[in-house]
Amino acid sequence: MNKSVAKLTNYVLLFALALSIIASGVASKTVHATGLSITSSGGWNETAYVEWSPVSNAQGYNVYVKPANAADSQYKQMDTQLIRRYAAYWRADAVGLAAGSYVMKVEAALSDGSKESTVSNTISVTAHDRSGFAFAGNSPFGTGSGAYSDDGTLKNGAQVIYITSATAQTVTLDVITSSSGSKQTGVGLGAILALRQKGYDKTPLAIRFIGKVTDADMSGQLNSSGFLQVKGNTNYAEMNMTLEGIGQDAYAYGWGFLLRAVGNVEVRNFGIMLFPDDGISLDTGNVNVWVHNNDILYGKAGGDADQAKGDGSTDLKKGSTYLTISYNHYWDSGKAALVGFDDTAEFFATFHHNWFDHSDSRHPRIRTGSIHIYNNFFDGVSKYGVGATTASNAFVESNYWRNAHNPLMISLQGTDIKDGAANGTFSGEAGGMIKAYNNIIDNPNSLIYANSNAGTALANATSFDAYLASSRNETVPGSYKTLVGGTAYNNFDTLKDLGVNVADIDNVNNVEQVVTAEAGRLNHGDFTWDFVDSVDDTSSSLNSALMTKIRNYTTQLVAVGGNSTAPTSTPAPTSTPTPTATPAPTTTPAPTSTPGTSIVHNFTSDGKTSSVFTIVGNLSTSKGTVVYSGLTLTQCLKMESTTNVGFTTSTAKTLTLVFNPANGLKVKVDGTSYAMTNGIVSVSLAPGAHTITKEDVTNLYYMKLE
Repeated sequence: MNKSVAKLTNYVLLFALALSIIASGVASKTVHATGLSITSSGGWNETAYVEWSPVSNAQGYNVYVKPANAADSQYKQMDTQLIRRYAAYWRADAVGLAAGSYVMKVEAALSDGSKESTVSNTISVTAHDRSGFAFAGNSPFGTGSGAYSDDGTLKNGAQVIYITSATAQTVTLDVITSSSGSKQTGVGLGAILALRQKGYDKTPLAIRFIGKVTDADMSGQLNSSGFLQVKGNTNYAEMNMTLEGIGQDAYAYGWGFLLRAVGNVEVRNFGIMLFPDDGISLDTGNVNVWVHNNDILYGKAGGDADQAKGDGSTDLKKGSTYLTISYNHYWDSGKAALVGFDDTAEFFATFHHNWFDHSDSRHPRIRTGSIHIYNNFFDGVSKYGVGATTASNAFVESNYWRNAHNPLMISLQGTDIKDGAANGTFSGEAGGMIKAYNNIIDNPNSLIYANSNAGTALANATSFDAYLASSRNETVPGSYKTLVGGTAYNNFDTLKDLGVNVADIDNVNNVEQVVTAEAGRLNHGDFTWDFVDSVDDTSSSLNSALMTKIRNYTTQLVAVGGNSTAPTSTPAPTSTPTPTATPAPTTTPAPTSTPGTSIVHNFTSDGKTSSVFTIVGNLSTSKGTVVYSGLTLTQCLKMESTTNVGFTTSTAKTLTLVFNPANGLKVKVDGTSYAMTNGIVSVSLAPGAHTITKEDVTNLYYMKLE
């Protein structure tokens, strides 16, 4: 993707934001209503957020977002789960926004039945940088954006589910499980992913995590090794899935991500702490996967001496290809990235704009693959940077290395054998080739270049750490080969679509500034740590104080959902729990509609409270979003065997019901089955008592009598 315009826009917006902060002390501040005050707002990559002070007599809040220049009728109501309460403030994050300018409106529902609202200043939203092999034109899916389009908005028909500490085991989603389109309800995130593994349901799915979600919260959802497994039914299976953290404080805490046999999957905006073995493992048969803007900290100590910080932070192996690893912040990782294991065929991956913050090794360590490494900040690397083995090829360009020990290494030659290790650094494996261009390397331990045009570098191919190219498009002569294995550089960078426009590669002199500003989570997350360069640059030992802070991390989140009214010790469920449904009492007459009037029941705004309808059943906010008659509907009544809606009309009426999903499924009205078309059922009713009950499992969002 061409990101030149987006990058320039980002810089302009960041500069404007900086001036705003200097002038006002916060990103933006607006007060338009007595008692309701927005204290902060801001924009990020395809995200906007607002924070506001609580109102003492508010029963709950709704939040809306629209383009800045759009009419007020274009406001879209946000899902209630995106609204959260903290001890001293409330916050809402709008995600899935295309780059541009927006305003957000906060509305408080007051105890006297009135409403009060306030509107933010204009919020500038930037675009994610979609570059690298996951976005190469000749890759199988051409994108790694998962449930999103490449403009940052959700794909048409996308489903959204929310995972909190309270809902990981209970969230539900209906999943297509056969070629005939039949569905099964998955209960718990693990069950939902297991049903998706069958391969029949390719519906775009955004899985949004809120707050600190621990391994205990995920009990029953993880595999036996402690990973949340996202798996396809065959290698490179189309998944169209995004796993994303919301806001600044979403954590995978005590567990990791395992991707197997998936295509078009995105993992973004997580803090990952105390993971078992690997943090994010792309293990076996993955394609078009994009891992970006995560904060990856210590894992759990493993059994080997070099696993005190956990094992791999982001490992890619066993036939996984067309991958992009970008804008991640690696906090003192022991082993940042293993790339290639038991691979015999060439594969492709990109590492760009990552912040290797005092990490030790594997930046990455490569076997077999062809890997593009650009615009990364290697910030105090204690062991080695890029390591090439086993017939691999690495094109390393426009990176900045600050006080990095052994920046570039090829197995069993050059610096690797100069340092005197009996089997070299890489377990005696044969070498791979590195082509280097336009890097800044300050204070390297040692570095030996090969290139007949490189002045003081070696004039012949005897033993070297990298081939120093005199131009970006220079092809490396076949006469330059590794000492062990005899591998010549394959020049993939001049032959393949890298998924990167040359104009979009940042000037190497700006890499430190760009990466430290943009890598990691939104606003750098809520976890802070200051490394001491004089100590941490050269130390590969576990930082015990940092580990203690990680183990002691507690969430500041109080409750999830705009209708939260009181603090709780743990985040509240994303939807209001309802009692087990029981049949309506036969002795109580159903309410009667008023002649000559139109009666509307919106489950998103009204829940089950009605003066006309007697509603028995369970509500859900995890069944997706329906847009109808200018309304964005996010809450539904689940049509289950115990669901019953009763009402009485005194005159003839037309009943309109709005559902999701759409065509073919049926509902019963007065015992007669009616099939929906485009999600709508319309029934003419005679005066008298009526009931709505289940025929097929579906979801009712809206009812109208007119």
